[in-house]
Amino acid sequence: MITDLLKKIKRKLWNIVIKKTKKCNWYPSIYKAYWFTKLKHKPKHNGVVQYFTAIPNPGAGIGHQMANWIAGYWFAQKFGLRFAHTPFPMGQWDAFLGLGQDEVPVATLVNEHGYKKVRIPLFDENKEAEIVQIKKIFEAYRAQKVVFVAEQDQFYYKQFEVREALQQKFYNALSRKTDALVFDPHYYNIAIHVRRGDITIGQLNKNPNLLMRWQDNDYFINTLSKVVANVKTDKPIKIYLYSQGKRADFSEFEQFENLEYCLDMGARDSFLHMVYADMLITSKSSFSYKAALLSRGMVISPENFWHGYPKSDRWILATEAGDFNADILKA
Repeated sequence: MITDLLKKIKRKLWNIVIKKTKKCNWYPSIYKAYWFTKLKHKPKHNGVVQYFTAIPNPGAGIGHQMANWIAGYWFAQKFGLRFAHTPFPMGQWDAFLGLGQDEVPVATLVNEHGYKKVRIPLFDENKEAEIVQIKKIFEAYRAQKVVFVAEQDQFYYKQFEVREALQQKFYNALSRKTDALVFDPHYYNIAIHVRRGDITIGQLNKNPNLLMRWQDNDYFINTLSKVVANVKTDKPIKIYLYSQGKRADFSEFEQFENLEYCLDMGARDSFLHMVYADMLITSKSSFSYKAALLSRGMVISPENFWHGYPKSDRWILATEAGDFNADILKA
């Protein structure tokens, strides 16, 4: 208990240091790895396999944590390193998502194979000078058994670029054998995610980070109305609304037939149903965005978001008002 508390305090203090220095030119120098590159040595490559990992943020939601994991998976490939799995803080998500299967855990490398962890600075994936600096770190350690650890919340914009790998892991996971869905296959099932919870509080205290994530019910009403009026299907439509709060908070949705409120469903079950829906309408949320990456159905998302979207006829972007090209749904 005391050890966990000390780790938490250390992590918070380190995050404060990062926040105050990451925009400074000398920011990389707070890392031991930076100074290691300054040593006058020319290590020979001895065939040792090196790894890259990213730590899912223990203080964030599962969508955010998945973004961390995806960044580690992507940058391992970009830098020509093997990917090593760091478990999610709540371990049940690893098995549920199939993440970690076919990858060696960081703990196994460190505890059983003599690897050491080396943390690297945050970098901008679009700035070549910063990429070069990171590669210098890899080069300096190339003769050592190292797991390079991305700094917490290393950003990666085009998360959809690992979509195929994510889907393969998810649909091949053993947990798929026990999935239980409430969807009726005789209906065209639409899942709509209306993000509330933390961002509702953000409207009161004017937190800019939460304000940018807010979307009024009108956005979802407009989007859903266009879907119902235009989607091509031989089945009757059934709508499942996933959110937090009271039913009275969503009274505008009563205009839709066959609507079911899923306000008390747990996170994993909600996520699962978003993935398997015939159509998923996402919000400005990493939670429903990650479900969309795993979805094999139609997806409609707000065009202004902090991660990129794949170019696909099955993924439609809507304006801030909830408008989009409905002709795609008639094809």
